[in-house]
Amino acid sequence: MQNIVFLDAATLAEAVVLPRPGFPHRWTNYASTAPDEVVFRAKAAQIVVTNKVRLDAAAIAALPDLRLIAIAATGFDHVDLAAARAAGVAVTNIRAYSLDSVPEHVFALILALKRQILPYVADVRAGVWQDSGQFAFHSHPISDLRGKRLGLFGSGGLGRRVAELGRAFGMEPVFSARKNAPARPGTLAFAEVLATADILSLHCPLNAETENLIGGPEFALMRKKPLLINTARGGLVDEAALERALDEGLVSGAGLDVTRPEPPPIDSAIMRLARRPDVLVTPHIAWASLESQQTLADQLGEVLAAFVRGERMNRLD
Repeated sequence: MQNIVFLDAATLAEAVVLPRPGFPHRWTNYASTAPDEVVFRAKAAQIVVTNKVRLDAAAIAALPDLRLIAIAATGFDHVDLAAARAAGVAVTNIRAYSLDSVPEHVFALILALKRQILPYVADVRAGVWQDSGQFAFHSHPISDLRGKRLGLFGSGGLGRRVAELGRAFGMEPVFSARKNAPARPGTLAFAEVLATADILSLHCPLNAETENLIGGPEFALMRKKPLLINTARGGLVDEAALERALDEGLVSGAGLDVTRPEPPPIDSAIMRLARRPDVLVTPHIAWASLESQQTLADQLGEVLAAFVRGERMNRLD
């Protein structure tokens, strides 16, 4: 009998059908779990499912029955992999489940900002159209995507799909080399991408190498005043530096689906950014189309079944 505990099941929509494993099991869902509740709720579990609830070294050490941490997402920065490995606990994640949802959200943000959708909608609701006396009014400049350079940081499935959509719009996608590393075939130097792109989109994991990937020095290199789009992880961007860059005109706008922490404090830099007309902030929902969520849940079932069979599907440890 496998005792399965999902620590933050409410991160998936109610319409999503969770797997029903074919092996003997007991499954317990918690809508959300606070840090001081993790050990108590998971103490009898052989399998813990977590989307974003942190499992650090102390929690893992306090769970002697634990055999698998199944991450219901791709990112794994909230799980201490070294501690899990030392304790003999397997760790898995979910892969390639949002290859439509995230890239479509990227372009929803880009188009909303470049076409000034929200400011024009607000003006119409305020009666500005009638006051203009014209069939159209032009209080917010609009820009096309064709011919623009799209700088991409991260060349995995999401980055490649965003590049594909960019080409369909007539854009020039370019992939950045790693920061402080020489360009590889198929990439441009990190600084060159910053300096020459009209739009920058982040699709890399958060780790020691990528934390604050975009900060004050990087904004200073952005000669074309690009849009910055981040649907990856909040820690990739120094939010205070982004606020200064917007104030100084170093970037023309930003579309952010991720912050650090999540949700952000009401008095944080990110909430000040969210109130600006040149910034769109969405609540970490780029991944969350119903189709993608169901794909995630289906793959989670496959991962759990594979683990019980002794297979290494999607293993991170």
